[in-house]
Amino acid sequence: MPRILRCDPKLLSKDLRGRVYIVTGANSGTGLTTTEQLVRQGARVIAACRRVTAGEEAVRHLKGVPGVVEVAELDLGRLVSVRGFVERVRAAHPRLDGLVNNAGVMDTPQGVTVDGFETQIGINYLGHFLLTELLLDLLRASAPSRVVLVSSVAHVGMQNRDAEIDLEDLHFERRRYDGIAAYGQSKLALVVYARHLGARLAGSGVSVFSTHPGWVRSNLVRHMAPPWVQNLLLKPFSGPLGLMSAEDGAQTQLHCLLDDEAPTHSGAYFSQCSILYRQKADRRGGWPMRSPNPRTHDDALAQRLWDVSARLVNL
Repeated sequence: MPRILRCDPKLLSKDLRGRVYIVTGANSGTGLTTTEQLVRQGARVIAACRRVTAGEEAVRHLKGVPGVVEVAELDLGRLVSVRGFVERVRAAHPRLDGLVNNAGVMDTPQGVTVDGFETQIGINYLGHFLLTELLLDLLRASAPSRVVLVSSVAHVGMQNRDAEIDLEDLHFERRRYDGIAAYGQSKLALVVYARHLGARLAGSGVSVFSTHPGWVRSNLVRHMAPPWVQNLLLKPFSGPLGLMSAEDGAQTQLHCLLDDEAPTHSGAYFSQCSILYRQKADRRGGWPMRSPNPRTHDDALAQRLWDVSARLVNL
């Protein structure tokens, strides 16, 4: 098993007082761990959650720490919710130092969001796409600022199948639905978008990164197997399998948010180690590393994806 990549401890003691961050899906997993770390360093974190009560319960233990957490409703499967969330953020906060697009679903049954998007491309990618685009003015005004799009090793492929983006059938209306293919498509879209956005924002002071957090023990796999299989049954084999804690899984996102040199790689892909990469050399990960999927380096695909995405969300 390759060595887990970890933040320089100095980064985790930076004074973040006065800084404001948004973390989506902040009520569990790496989203919660990222939130906890930023707040301990004095930041104000807007914990964007679909279920506000779950979010408030998850961050209750953070009262009394140097920073502040405010839980706000955000349903990435409803574009009207995304727009309302952005309006409230802009009205309440004159600055935004970082946006962590962390929330996501995996291998869901076939379904669509209220806006008619296939569930995984709608929540994992299109909801975050609209959120990011609507917050760009605030991020520019607060520069230097950063955007982290949490992707996955699945953007390369899973189960010996390459991940790809079918711009003619994003929502599986013509092809047979495949939950794994839909997940890979949504995570590939995030890496492609991050690279495209990084180029668009060059010179603006806004840095953009896509990440693979590692194989984290969480409830993300609930549509593939009962979470207890991963979180309990496989726990004794965590080392060989590369299973890691949420704290380990948050390391890559925190590095991208806090490292002084990271902005020199804006648009790049940062990966935790993972045995799920096909090539042995890729399994050690890298901050940054070149994605093994050639589609992530296709500028024409990136532009087409942006055009289609903007049309779908009525940007």
